[in-house]
Amino acid sequence: MFAFSVSFLGAVERTGQHTRISDAVITKRLEKLDEQSEKRIAPQGCRWCFFTKMLPANERTRQLNGTCVGLVDMELFLHYSLIPSLFIILVLASLQRREHCKQRDDTSYLLTNHFEIVIPLDFVGTFSNRWSYGIAFGATANKIMFLFLEGYQPLQIPQWAQAFVLLIGGIEVGLSHFPFFACLSSEFRLVSSILGFSYSLTWFAVTILHITQCPHGQFWGRYETLVFYWPSLLCLSFLLGRFLYMFVKCLRVHLGWELQTEEKPFLELHQAEHVKQLLKRPPLQEKKRSWFQTRIYEWDPCFQFPSRMIGTTVLAFICLYLFIVIEFCVFLYVRDELDVFEGKLESYITSMNQTGSLTPVILQVKELMNVSKGVWVVTILPASLTCASYLFHILACYRKHMKRLWAGNKHFLPLKFRNPSSSESVVAIARYSGWQIAYILWGYLIIHVVQSLFGMMVMYGLVVPIIHNRGLEVLHGLGIGILTISIVLGLMILQVWIATSFFLQPKLGTTDEQKPLALNNRQVFHNFSYFLFFYNVLLGLGACLSRLLISCILGTWLMARIDRTIMQNGYERADMGFSAWIGMLYVDHYHTNPVLVSFCHILIIGHRERRLQQAIKYGNLSQLPGPRLSARSRTRWHLLHTLIHNPSLVMLRKSKSGHGSQELTQIMLTCSES
Repeated sequence: MFAFSVSFLGAVERTGQHTRISDAVITKRLEKLDEQSEKRIAPQGCRWCFFTKMLPANERTRQLNGTCVGLVDMELFLHYSLIPSLFIILVLASLQRREHCKQRDDTSYLLTNHFEIVIPLDFVGTFSNRWSYGIAFGATANKIMFLFLEGYQPLQIPQWAQAFVLLIGGIEVGLSHFPFFACLSSEFRLVSSILGFSYSLTWFAVTILHITQCPHGQFWGRYETLVFYWPSLLCLSFLLGRFLYMFVKCLRVHLGWELQTEEKPFLELHQAEHVKQLLKRPPLQEKKRSWFQTRIYEWDPCFQFPSRMIGTTVLAFICLYLFIVIEFCVFLYVRDELDVFEGKLESYITSMNQTGSLTPVILQVKELMNVSKGVWVVTILPASLTCASYLFHILACYRKHMKRLWAGNKHFLPLKFRNPSSSESVVAIARYSGWQIAYILWGYLIIHVVQSLFGMMVMYGLVVPIIHNRGLEVLHGLGIGILTISIVLGLMILQVWIATSFFLQPKLGTTDEQKPLALNNRQVFHNFSYFLFFYNVLLGLGACLSRLLISCILGTWLMARIDRTIMQNGYERADMGFSAWIGMLYVDHYHTNPVLVSFCHILIIGHRERRLQQAIKYGNLSQLPGPRLSARSRTRWHLLHTLIHNPSLVMLRKSKSGHGSQELTQIMLTCSES
């Protein structure tokens, strides 16, 4: 608990230096910053306003009334939280027991069998506590957004070394949240529940204190800090309840009120059920499925998503929410600036008495700003729903692809991905979770921009002309456009009908679905091709433009889908996100295949049974009635018993000097030859 106190008091004392400054000094400093606009910085109190780094530096302190100097600096507390984090890691590492420590040749034997490496969670084969790990990932969402928007920079180094800064920041954020995962996965439930509860309570208390000190912000307004931090508070509350449940359960086991739960099984229940289902005879008639099961999703009791997929999905949802809130805050800032600019335009029109030469242009600019603001707000909902549905669809595709790989079906994969590199696959499973979240966030922004452009086209193509009493012109132009496209499509369909009716030979059989690919009426066909050659040149221009348009629409629409490549056939290697997806699938396929795991489970059970029988057999020898034997005599008797039943091992023994040893070896060789 001393480490928790040090981290908390350190953050409070550092920020307390700012709170002891008088109001006059603060006002004087703010006025100085206002004069030096090129050196303005974001206010210290509103640490969650890190998205202001995306804005010009001379606009970050535009609302001095919104500044707040809280008692706790969250960024500073993150640094001090490394102290209790390292303390918890050392405690859990000291409790771990290393296996096969005598077989190692390094100096780690000095630690006997203590200080095993602490594993936060198994990224490959963990199927228990999946939602607990997912909520623990959700508690890191705020700091993930710091890293994503490059607002968290613990060091100031040149721009070319920005990647190293982000790497250091990512390691620090991961280390500060390491105790959440380590305490959930530790075998020492009593100690880990106490440490995890204390660490979670510290983060929860500091977050609550920060929200109560600075509840409002500069962009959202009232309760801006609460809007950003309520997902983290919810996750921390769940973790507090989880660690409290672990403590109560361990205490009941320790007092003898409840039986000790069994250790984690090697073969999960759903994996065993999957193998049993494979061994059963398939039913003659399939069960009728509902519309939801056919079109949306069907629950499978023989399949479970690993903790990595659950954690990635939970974290992606929270990060998507935070990204939408940040985007809306930026929109509020831009809207305020546009309102100021619109006020200046109105003052100009008033000063010119609406007779200036620029008055029509200014009115069109005002209309453009109003339409764009409305379209941007309206398209937030469809863009967010699209990305949210992608997250659920990716889980469904993961299950579908894994089942296909388990069945040995690789035809759904491109040819270049059917035998991936082992090293690339291992790296891919480490990349997948982070890349999936980044793809969702960038995909949302791109989809939002594209939907806004389409909304602007609809507004200026239909709504705005109707508002300006030009509805008949719009209907006239729309009718001409639809008629032109209909004629072009009709001519294309007519070509296909003519080819089917006149230029193909009849069907060979009555059961054939279509005519054979054999030309008929060749002379007419050559004239038909010649005269349509010049028309198809112009038609190909429109087809080329439609190909470009459709590719752009599908490419931007599927940008957030990491499970589907947007590259053309043969260029899938250039899609790094899809490569990470395929590599992750192969790692899970090779390590969690139910048939393979069941086979290994049978081997392990058989090995344990043989060792148990052998131990019982030797144990009976040691429990025979009679005089008490020494350990050396018992060992030699076991050696003789083993050599009698395995004569081939005699030649593999080391030869020792001595008449007795040579005589024993000769006797054993004679017995083996006979």
